[in-house]
Amino acid sequence: MLNLCQYLIFIILLLALRANRLKLSALFHISPFDLFKKMRLNLLIANGAFHTLIKTPIFLRLLLLQKQMELIGGQAVVEGVMMISPSKVAIAVRKPNGGIKTKAEKRLSIFQSVKKVYFLRGIFALIEMLHLGTKALIWSSNESMEKEEQISSTGMALTMVISFIIGIGLFVALPLWVTGFFTRQQFLFNLIEGIFRVLIFLAYLLLISQMKDVKRLFEYHGAEHMAVHCHEAKKKLEINNVRRFSTLHPRCGTAFIFLVLIVSILVFSFIWSERWITRFSLRLLLIPVVAGISYELLRLSAKHQDNIFFRSLIKPGLWFQMITTKEPDRKQIEVAIAALQKAI
Repeated sequence: MLNLCQYLIFIILLLALRANRLKLSALFHISPFDLFKKMRLNLLIANGAFHTLIKTPIFLRLLLLQKQMELIGGQAVVEGVMMISPSKVAIAVRKPNGGIKTKAEKRLSIFQSVKKVYFLRGIFALIEMLHLGTKALIWSSNESMEKEEQISSTGMALTMVISFIIGIGLFVALPLWVTGFFTRQQFLFNLIEGIFRVLIFLAYLLLISQMKDVKRLFEYHGAEHMAVHCHEAKKKLEINNVRRFSTLHPRCGTAFIFLVLIVSILVFSFIWSERWITRFSLRLLLIPVVAGISYELLRLSAKHQDNIFFRSLIKPGLWFQMITTKEPDRKQIEVAIAALQKAI
């Protein structure tokens, strides 16, 4: 649920940061983006592009190189990129005046103490990434705005609470409730619920991808992947080098989300109750279990990317990235490079 909640935080931050034109400035102290443009679905083109990419020698070489070097993670933030190495966390943001503001700090990871404990390490990694990602979103949202537009601490706290409530409602409560109208047979119930959850996730991504500023977020997401690819290929971090690489990356959090959606179907199949509130509560309690199993599958996929089974396992996550990543411009790539250089 990591990226889901952070996308929600991002969207609510956007609405809050533009709220004064909607006469809500007394709560958030800020100013609105244009929300939606026409829906434009390119799934067939995306599918063909993926199959072309996955067969190219450079893509396969990149998969092998990932095993031989220090892994870098990251995510897009408001008008910028966060990069995470084993020792540092760095953020770079494009300021309103056109300059780039960077911030780097030592990575104090609770994950290090449990990194060899199977399943448990996945839960701690999820907590750490949620903490770092949310902090980065909040910092970048303020740095990318003029001082008088910055969101208050009250607004930030409210944004996070609302985001988590909406996330639980959309991706746990809603599919659970809707499935109750179709069947009460345990296996079928969990299967249909899982399918609904995937469909809701897909619809959610397609919907938010039409927002002007989410499109910019997805462009920075593409820039982040391209810069990481360039680093992993041991090329000099220059704009022209970075532009040669794909916006898709097999270790992206979007692939992790897909694994969570699939693993949840299997895990939730082992629990059952006739009472809706009990089923809902058990699903919340089992989220850490689902996250731990999904994390181990993602690690196995990273180690065995030349194996057809594991390549197939991450393939849907790459398809989803056709929505969550877009081709960045030179200035966005420059920001991604600045973040990565600070992190390594």
